[in-house]
Amino acid sequence: MSFKQLAIIGPTASGKSDLALKIAKEINAYILSIDSLSIYKEIDIVSAKPSPEELSQIKHFGINEIYPNEYFSVDIFANLYKKVLSTCKEQNKNLVIVGGTSFYLKSLMDGLSQLPDITQTHKLHVERKLQDLPACYAFLQNIDAKYMAKITPNDSYRIEKALLIYEASQITPSEWFRQNPPKPLIKDLQIYNIDVERPILRQRIEKRTKTMQENGLIDEVCYLEQKYTRTPHAMGAIGIVEVLEFLDGKTEKDVMLKNIATHTAQLAKRQQTFNRTQFTDITSAKLEDLEDIILS
Repeated sequence: MSFKQLAIIGPTASGKSDLALKIAKEINAYILSIDSLSIYKEIDIVSAKPSPEELSQIKHFGINEIYPNEYFSVDIFANLYKKVLSTCKEQNKNLVIVGGTSFYLKSLMDGLSQLPDITQTHKLHVERKLQDLPACYAFLQNIDAKYMAKITPNDSYRIEKALLIYEASQITPSEWFRQNPPKPLIKDLQIYNIDVERPILRQRIEKRTKTMQENGLIDEVCYLEQKYTRTPHAMGAIGIVEVLEFLDGKTEKDVMLKNIATHTAQLAKRQQTFNRTQFTDITSAKLEDLEDIILS
């Protein structure tokens, strides 16, 4: 059979996962999640990842891949996509790409520069250096001011990536990317965007926030903090930060839930703007109409 892949994108809480499951069943496909939180094991309620029952119906990738304290980047996601693509073709399956982190999808389409071979020794060395983040930032500014111009002093994620590139290659990030230009991983892709009005989306977000609370949101965050501390990048996610503020006694529970809903709605607005401005060939329609459009 000829391989087919498509993408379903849209703001958080717009119904992407349910639609992807329906489509995957219809077209004999696996699912690749593009969600910056669902990638982590044990972050289940906060990420609103599909239930174990849903995950068992169709093989999913990009969910429960790593632990919250493990390093993750779009480059690692690109390698995951390559493996998924190979698996689909070997097993005569199509692929549905779905999620709210459309930056991952954009990166696959625009292309990524290959990273140097980053060993565990490099990671441990950089991890030690990152204990003094201002010193790391100053060092990188000194050797590569052009690359660091768009990176803020407290952006530990991108500072870590720049240091890893330098440690592994012994050349500046700017020079590395000059020698290793990006190569697109996806050239032709049908992209379907869920178009949802903001008042309706806000209602869905508030309902989902309440459900998360009922399902044990606070207990999950307590467990994550106890096991991983607040240091990992994933612990700065919406839903975790607000619960930690509540646990610190800075807010009441009802304020915590309101803050989660508000911040999630703000994220949804940013996602809608990104999807509208970053993709040119895209089909947008309401959730109830998209299934027929995709399968027609």
